[in-house]
Amino acid sequence: MRVKTGINGLDEMLDGGIPAGHSIAVIGSFGTGKTTFAMQYIWEGLISGERCIFLSLEEDEGSIIETARTFGWNFEKYLDDTLLLIKLEPEDAGNSVKRLEGEIPQVIKDFGASRIAIDSVSLITMLFSTEEERRKNLFALSKSIKESGATAVFTGEVDPKNPSVSRDALVEYVVDGVILLTPIEVHNKIILTLKILKMRRTRHSREVKPYEITSSGIQVLSESEIF
Repeated sequence: MRVKTGINGLDEMLDGGIPAGHSIAVIGSFGTGKTTFAMQYIWEGLISGERCIFLSLEEDEGSIIETARTFGWNFEKYLDDTLLLIKLEPEDAGNSVKRLEGEIPQVIKDFGASRIAIDSVSLITMLFSTEEERRKNLFALSKSIKESGATAVFTGEVDPKNPSVSRDALVEYVVDGVILLTPIEVHNKIILTLKILKMRRTRHSREVKPYEITSSGIQVLSESEIF
């Protein structure tokens, strides 16, 4: 069974969509559309009648709704019915850690979501002071999602020194798939490119494709080549 992302061109690259029950990481630098990707994925679920959770450490509920509205996605219509928005505060690390360790796994289980988006895993790992704590809690969160049966998208920042891996180089080992978003300069113009680095138990394209962030969301130009 495949879960469509709602992103034109990407589902074709994924041989029909993300395998159901998979967790994938969408990593990239700022401005590459990671949050837009996560929102578009959730929107596809909402209009398909699915229950969805969007967990954010960057935007509060009102901001998420407004950002979604700019792309024509009416999150408010589904709020607290088939959509649950959860905001964690990176500034309040102690309380956020308690919620991640206790409340959030139970909410995921009780709400019965088939789609979950976490924006962003980079800010989650920053809540913890040691490598061991980051690894333990990231694996625990991933396990909670996996046990719920949901298909999940984690967004994450790349390492500025190595823009092919995430900042902590942790999420790649937790998820089933990794999609890398990279801006490149071609003839004095910035082109956004997408590459599927890995996707377990499924065929997928290994080509690098350009994509655009339009007024209706992300569109992968799967028939185009990068020159």
